[in-house]
Amino acid sequence: MYKEKLKKVAENIYELPKEGKMNVPGKILISEKLLEALDEDSVKQVMNVAQLPGIVGYSLALSDAHTGYGFCIGGVAAMDVKKGVISPGGIGYDINCSVRLLRTNLFLKDINGKENQVAAQLYRDVPSGVGRKGRIILSSEELEGILKEGAQWAVKNGYGVRADYLHTEEQGKIPGANPSVVSQKAKARGRGQLGSLGAGNHFLEVQLVESIFNKEAAKVFGLKENQIVIMIHCGSRGLGHQVASDYIKLMEDEYGWKNLPDRQLICAPIDSKLGKNYYAAMAAAANFAFANKQLITHWVREAMKRIFPNFEAEVLYDVCHNIAKFEEQIVDGKKKEILIMRKGATRSFGPGRKEIPTDYRIVGQPILIPGSMGTASYVLVGTKKAEEISLASTPHGAGRVMSRTKAIHDLSIEHVKQELEKNKVVLMAGSKKGIAEEAPEAYKDVDEVARVSNELGIGNLVARLKPLAVMKG
Repeated sequence: MYKEKLKKVAENIYELPKEGKMNVPGKILISEKLLEALDEDSVKQVMNVAQLPGIVGYSLALSDAHTGYGFCIGGVAAMDVKKGVISPGGIGYDINCSVRLLRTNLFLKDINGKENQVAAQLYRDVPSGVGRKGRIILSSEELEGILKEGAQWAVKNGYGVRADYLHTEEQGKIPGANPSVVSQKAKARGRGQLGSLGAGNHFLEVQLVESIFNKEAAKVFGLKENQIVIMIHCGSRGLGHQVASDYIKLMEDEYGWKNLPDRQLICAPIDSKLGKNYYAAMAAAANFAFANKQLITHWVREAMKRIFPNFEAEVLYDVCHNIAKFEEQIVDGKKKEILIMRKGATRSFGPGRKEIPTDYRIVGQPILIPGSMGTASYVLVGTKKAEEISLASTPHGAGRVMSRTKAIHDLSIEHVKQELEKNKVVLMAGSKKGIAEEAPEAYKDVDEVARVSNELGIGNLVARLKPLAVMKG
């Protein structure tokens, strides 16, 4: 029904014409192959988002789109800062669920035959799993510092080096964070979880740089064929989830939802007290996520040095996924400040932007697209074209095609393990249920998602990463 409304306007570009209460048209950047698997509800959510007050440009979905809470996952919306709204449904419960990639001084020859040992050591030293505690318990004062300063707090306290946060989006510290608008319940949930992966689709993965597509960008990013890299995928844990829950209730109590197309799009005006408080709390949760990955990076370095005494790992980049940010972009032909919500999408700035680390500015922002368990991941580079056609955004991963419930019902754990063994991928997982939930079959084809991004020019291919060992909660 909703997919029938889509009109193909160019290769990999579909428009959802403005109708009814839509304030802007919708746009979905997707291939014909991926469109076949796209669920109707995702298209409906694109239409719903287009009805939000103050939205500008268009309501966007990317090739990894699938149904989410409020926004589809893979959904992006830009808001006029005076007339627009901010919605937890446009950011997600796992605030700043995102990816960090470490480039190492190891190559395939160094790790060959030691994959099991490496996986076991990392699994032992990096906490993971539902509700699992981290390795440090924070005082109230320390937690306040983390919510304000993110990865920079961790580095100042001995968990890394300055270059780590310099190669992190926003330098690992979202401006405007205010711990005082984060509830005590949220703080209590996060206090013991810093430095832990969690569960679900979060992972720690040892990967091989299998192919280089863009030699210039790869050189700037410090990537070489047969190099070992380590990918960390996690977020703000229970703290971020509670921030979302708290503000959904506050917004519903304050504004109601009867004028909205979907209760899950509950929101507040950006310039209202509640809107400002939510942004400040979201920024604090995002900073917790940055600090979380910084501590995991520290544990990874320690663990790997037990096996490889001369081991070194540098942060290539750390990107945000579930986030709202104030950015300057060209919208409807004019340069303006917007609030942009990216829900399961990643920023894709082209060369020259001041937001990019200085040593990458010549080629553009690194983009990290993780695959599903056992499949490839990709490094891409941001483009000027993305700033023109996709609100400077590109996909954040493969995107689900099967619910977790259906995956558990339809997929055998033994089958998943056999497939991973066949592809010579070592798996360490604390939950049998999680293995089925995160099976490759439950996700879209990440190769196709990355291909579409490259073909559209909204994120150009740099390198393909092959998994060697994956750790999950």
